[in-house]
Amino acid sequence: MSEELKRQVGLLVLDVTMSNPNGDPDMESEPRTRELDGLGMISPVSLKRKFRDLVSEDSRDLVSEGSEVFSTVFSAAKEKLGLGNKTGNEFRILEERGRNRDEIKEMDKETFKRSFWDARLFGNTFLESLKDRELNDDQKKKKKEGGYNHLINTGALQVGVGLSIAPIEVVRMTNTNKAGVQEDKDRGMAPLAFRVVQHGIYCIPIYFNPSIARKTGARQEDVELLKFMMPYVYQHTASAIRPQISVLHAWFAEHKNSLGSCPEHLFIDALTPKLRDGIAKPSSMKDYRIPTREDLGSLKDRFNSVVDLMDRVGE
Repeated sequence: MSEELKRQVGLLVLDVTMSNPNGDPDMESEPRTRELDGLGMISPVSLKRKFRDLVSEDSRDLVSEGSEVFSTVFSAAKEKLGLGNKTGNEFRILEERGRNRDEIKEMDKETFKRSFWDARLFGNTFLESLKDRELNDDQKKKKKEGGYNHLINTGALQVGVGLSIAPIEVVRMTNTNKAGVQEDKDRGMAPLAFRVVQHGIYCIPIYFNPSIARKTGARQEDVELLKFMMPYVYQHTASAIRPQISVLHAWFAEHKNSLGSCPEHLFIDALTPKLRDGIAKPSSMKDYRIPTREDLGSLKDRFNSVVDLMDRVGE
């Protein structure tokens, strides 16, 4: 009997301080902003990349029994959740450097679905990268007949565009390097290369669609892995340009059925922080009212469960 999946919705609430949550490569890595109103933005691809990095083979290569790095996020999740024990699924990452393209394109539908966690959950566009010049005659025929259709799917779990609650202010500084990078220089300088958001509260919505899960092979254990990682997704992928991004809340709710038992915009609006009265230019978290579970009111009764995954940290 196949697993019955319910529709699910989440909301990641972030505190960003002197960090760049998502640089725009078309704007010299300037923090992304919405031209309409100056709100800060985080692209869905940016967040998905961080989840992939936590699960990737590169990270798991560092894990060894008895070492300090044994407690990586994926290792902890695997031990806590018993991943793959019942389904036999693997948790490889499709969107990863160094992947074996020839091996992947020869996988049948079921093998492909069993292999890649991110393909099951986020979907994939591998078929679009299979150029005809890379295929022999038999493979071209297979592609034409739809034999590779499992290599292009939309995701069962969709991440919305993250937006800040208020317009952001960007701080720009010049980076210097004691050791020069040019042959005739004994020191280096990168004018205005350090570009960060002074402060902002961002919200990122997340939606799990069981209708698509049937096609991609996504299971509840795939969602549970993502939920396990949500409290750590920025802390354990921190970098020099985003050292101070904190997850304030990681809300996740399961509907009572597969179609959805509550309009999700009501859930998201109830848990989205608001500026306090009289605050025009917020500079810290105290300038916002951050909702708690009580702000859901009777909406809680329209879901099977509503959890703040931050409450599970340390369990």
